[in-house]
Amino acid sequence: MDNKSILLDTSFFIRLLNENDSLHQNTLDYYKYFLEKQHILKCSTISISEYCVKGKLEELPLRDIQIVPFNIHHAQKAGEFARIIFENKGKIEIEKRNIIPNDTNLFAQAEIEKEITTFATSDEECLKIFALLKQNCNLSFEAINIRRPLNETFGLLDLK
Repeated sequence: MDNKSILLDTSFFIRLLNENDSLHQNTLDYYKYFLEKQHILKCSTISISEYCVKGKLEELPLRDIQIVPFNIHHAQKAGEFARIIFENKGKIEIEKRNIIPNDTNLFAQAEIEKEITTFATSDEECLKIFALLKQNCNLSFEAINIRRPLNETFGLLDLK
């Protein structure tokens, strides 16, 4: 997975930047690992807008990440993904939330931007939608649940 691009979800930044969050250490471990392995970290303008609801742009580690603007190709793919999700909505149990606006748009960006191989999030509802899409599409990227410790995700020995 060297030099691959990873799209970081809003939940990643929220947990990374809040030292009191229960997943802060997990997220920090992933962040350091990604940088150490020279992965290209990316953030969508969508995630930035979500983060800025309660946070400030200057809090984000912008020096370490590339910004991915949402464009017309992403919008078209998001519509295709939303159709699949709506057609299968009864097959998964998700909390009440908007399907199109954020998760689907982020997945569309990850799918269209071919260098993105991984989507990192702690949002379990988002991961349910990802799993549904994965069952119905040949997605070109994987998702990492940062609720799992880094060593479990990558099969590393925990030699601390």
